Amino acid sequence: MITQCRIAVVTLMSTLLLPATVIFSQTSPSQDNASSQNQGVSDQDIDLLRKDIRSQKKQVIAANMKLTDAEAEKFWPIYDQYTAELVQINNAKYAAVKQYAQGFTTLSDTQAQDLTKQVLQVDQSVAELREKYMPIFAKVISGKKTALFFQLDRRLVMLIDLQLASAIPLVEP
Repeated sequence: MITQCRIAVVTLMSTLLLPATVIFSQTSPSQDNASSQNQGVSDQDIDLLRKDIRSQKKQVIAANMKLTDAEAEKFWPIYDQYTAELVQINNAKYAAVKQYAQGFTTLSDTQAQDLTKQVLQVDQSVAELREKYMPIFAKVISGKKTALFFQLDRRLVMLIDLQLASAIPLVEP
Protein backbone atom coordinates (compact mmCIF):
# COMPACT_ATOMS: atom_id res chain seq x y z
CA MET A 1 0.00 0.00 0.00
CA ILE A 2 2.76 2.45 0.88
CA THR A 3 4.60 1.73 -2.38
CA GLN A 4 1.45 2.35 -4.45
CA CYS A 5 0.88 5.61 -2.64
CA ARG A 6 4.49 6.73 -3.13
CA ILE A 7 4.43 5.93 -6.86
CA ALA A 8 1.16 7.80 -7.30
CA VAL A 9 2.43 10.76 -5.28
CA VAL A 10 5.63 10.92 -7.36
CA THR A 11 3.51 10.94 -10.51
CA LEU A 12 1.26 13.62 -9.07
CA MET A 13 4.21 15.76 -8.03
CA SER A 14 5.92 15.48 -11.40
CA THR A 15 2.72 16.74 -13.00
CA LEU A 16 2.76 19.73 -10.66
CA LEU A 17 6.45 20.58 -10.87
CA LEU A 18 6.74 21.95 -14.39
CA PRO A 19 3.60 24.11 -14.62
CA ALA A 20 4.13 25.79 -11.24
CA THR A 21 7.74 26.49 -12.13
CA VAL A 22 6.73 27.94 -15.50
CA ILE A 23 4.14 30.26 -13.95
CA PHE A 24 6.60 31.88 -11.60
CA SER A 25 9.90 31.54 -13.44
CA GLN A 26 8.47 33.61 -16.27
CA THR A 27 7.97 36.56 -13.95
CA SER A 28 11.05 38.27 -12.62
CA PRO A 29 11.64 41.76 -11.29
CA SER A 30 13.71 42.64 -14.36
CA GLN A 31 10.89 41.84 -16.81
CA ASP A 32 7.99 44.17 -17.33
CA ASN A 33 4.50 42.93 -16.45
CA ALA A 34 3.11 42.82 -19.99
CA SER A 35 5.81 40.55 -21.35
CA SER A 36 5.75 38.24 -18.34
CA GLN A 37 1.99 37.81 -18.59
CA ASN A 38 2.29 36.82 -22.24
CA GLN A 39 4.83 34.12 -21.39
CA GLY A 40 2.87 32.66 -18.46
CA VAL A 41 0.45 29.76 -18.37
CA SER A 42 -3.11 30.52 -19.48
CA ASP A 43 -6.22 30.09 -17.34
CA GLN A 44 -7.21 27.23 -19.62
CA ASP A 45 -3.86 25.51 -18.97
CA ILE A 46 -4.35 25.91 -15.23
CA ASP A 47 -7.90 24.51 -15.44
CA LEU A 48 -6.65 21.47 -17.36
CA LEU A 49 -3.84 20.97 -14.88
CA ARG A 50 -6.27 21.15 -11.96
CA LYS A 51 -8.55 18.56 -13.60
CA ASP A 52 -5.56 16.28 -14.14
CA ILE A 53 -4.47 16.70 -10.54
CA ARG A 54 -7.98 15.86 -9.31
CA SER A 55 -7.97 12.74 -11.48
CA GLN A 56 -4.60 11.63 -10.13
CA LYS A 57 -5.67 12.42 -6.58
CA LYS A 58 -8.74 10.23 -7.04
CA GLN A 59 -6.52 7.41 -8.32
CA VAL A 60 -4.25 7.67 -5.27
CA ILE A 61 -7.24 7.59 -2.95
CA ALA A 62 -8.78 4.64 -4.80
CA ALA A 63 -5.51 2.70 -4.64
CA ASN A 64 -5.22 3.20 -0.90
CA MET A 65 -8.80 3.03 0.40
CA LYS A 66 -9.46 -0.62 -0.42
CA LEU A 67 -13.21 -0.10 -0.59
CA THR A 68 -15.61 -2.98 -1.05
CA ASP A 69 -17.97 -2.75 -4.01
CA ALA A 70 -20.82 -1.76 -1.70
CA GLU A 71 -18.69 0.92 -0.01
CA ALA A 72 -17.40 2.25 -3.33
CA GLU A 73 -20.93 2.60 -4.68
CA LYS A 74 -21.79 4.93 -1.79
CA PHE A 75 -18.37 6.56 -1.26
CA TRP A 76 -17.53 7.86 -4.76
CA PRO A 77 -20.66 10.00 -5.28
CA ILE A 78 -20.00 11.67 -1.91
CA TYR A 79 -16.33 12.07 -2.82
CA ASP A 80 -17.30 13.74 -6.10
CA GLN A 81 -19.65 16.11 -4.27
CA TYR A 82 -16.91 16.89 -1.70
CA THR A 83 -14.42 17.52 -4.50
CA ALA A 84 -16.82 19.83 -6.33
CA GLU A 85 -17.19 21.92 -3.17
CA LEU A 86 -13.44 21.84 -2.60
CA VAL A 87 -12.84 23.07 -6.17
CA GLN A 88 -15.12 26.05 -5.53
CA ILE A 89 -13.17 26.92 -2.38
CA ASN A 90 -9.83 26.47 -4.13
CA ASN A 91 -10.90 28.80 -6.94
CA ALA A 92 -10.33 31.62 -4.45
CA LYS A 93 -6.86 30.31 -3.66
CA TYR A 94 -5.84 30.11 -7.29
CA ALA A 95 -7.28 33.55 -7.98
CA ALA A 96 -5.14 34.96 -5.15
CA VAL A 97 -2.05 33.11 -6.41
CA LYS A 98 -2.66 34.40 -9.93
CA GLN A 99 -3.13 37.95 -8.67
CA TYR A 100 0.08 37.66 -6.65
CA ALA A 101 2.00 36.20 -9.60
CA GLN A 102 0.94 39.04 -11.84
CA GLY A 103 2.15 41.74 -9.52
CA PHE A 104 4.30 40.40 -6.71
CA THR A 105 7.05 42.95 -7.36
CA THR A 106 4.65 45.89 -7.15
CA LEU A 107 2.28 44.86 -4.34
CA SER A 108 1.27 47.53 -1.88
CA ASP A 109 1.03 46.68 1.82
CA THR A 110 -2.75 46.68 1.55
CA GLN A 111 -2.74 44.33 -1.47
CA ALA A 112 -0.34 41.95 0.28
CA GLN A 113 -2.53 41.88 3.39
CA ASP A 114 -5.69 41.37 1.33
CA LEU A 115 -4.13 38.42 -0.52
CA THR A 116 -2.97 36.93 2.78
CA LYS A 117 -6.50 37.23 4.18
CA GLN A 118 -7.91 35.53 1.06
CA VAL A 119 -5.58 32.56 1.46
CA LEU A 120 -6.28 32.28 5.19
CA GLN A 121 -10.01 32.30 4.44
CA VAL A 122 -9.46 29.45 1.97
CA ASP A 123 -7.67 27.43 4.67
CA GLN A 124 -10.54 28.04 7.08
CA SER A 125 -13.15 27.11 4.46
CA VAL A 126 -11.33 23.86 3.65
CA ALA A 127 -11.23 22.91 7.34
CA GLU A 128 -14.96 23.66 7.63
CA LEU A 129 -15.68 21.55 4.54
CA ARG A 130 -13.79 18.59 6.01
CA GLU A 131 -15.73 18.93 9.27
CA LYS A 132 -18.98 19.02 7.30
CA TYR A 133 -18.12 15.87 5.32
CA MET A 134 -16.63 13.78 8.12
CA PRO A 135 -20.01 12.50 9.39
CA ILE A 136 -21.28 12.13 5.83
CA PHE A 137 -18.40 9.83 4.89
CA ALA A 138 -18.70 8.01 8.23
CA LYS A 139 -22.25 7.00 7.31
CA VAL A 140 -21.03 5.02 4.27
CA ILE A 141 -17.58 3.78 5.34
CA SER A 142 -16.04 2.83 8.68
CA GLY A 143 -14.51 5.35 11.04
CA LYS A 144 -11.03 4.07 10.21
CA LYS A 145 -11.63 4.37 6.48
CA THR A 146 -13.04 7.86 7.00
CA ALA A 147 -9.88 8.78 8.92
CA LEU A 148 -7.74 7.21 6.18
CA PHE A 149 -9.57 9.21 3.51
CA PHE A 150 -8.99 12.49 5.32
CA GLN A 151 -5.34 11.58 5.95
CA LEU A 152 -4.85 10.91 2.24
CA ASP A 153 -6.80 14.01 1.25
CA ARG A 154 -4.80 16.25 3.59
CA ARG A 155 -1.46 14.78 2.57
CA LEU A 156 -2.15 15.17 -1.12
CA VAL A 157 -3.42 18.73 -0.68
CA MET A 158 -0.36 19.55 1.44
CA LEU A 159 1.92 18.16 -1.29
CA ILE A 160 0.16 20.26 -3.91
CA ASP A 161 0.31 23.34 -1.67
CA LEU A 162 3.99 22.72 -0.88
CA GLN A 163 4.81 22.49 -4.58
CA LEU A 164 2.88 25.64 -5.31
CA ALA A 165 4.44 27.49 -2.38
CA SER A 166 7.96 26.49 -3.41
CA ALA A 167 7.36 28.04 -6.83
CA ILE A 168 5.99 31.32 -5.50
CA PRO A 169 8.55 34.05 -4.76
CA LEU A 170 8.39 35.53 -1.28
CA VAL A 171 6.91 38.99 -0.79
CA GLU A 172 9.58 41.64 -1.01
CA PRO A 173 9.37 43.96 2.03
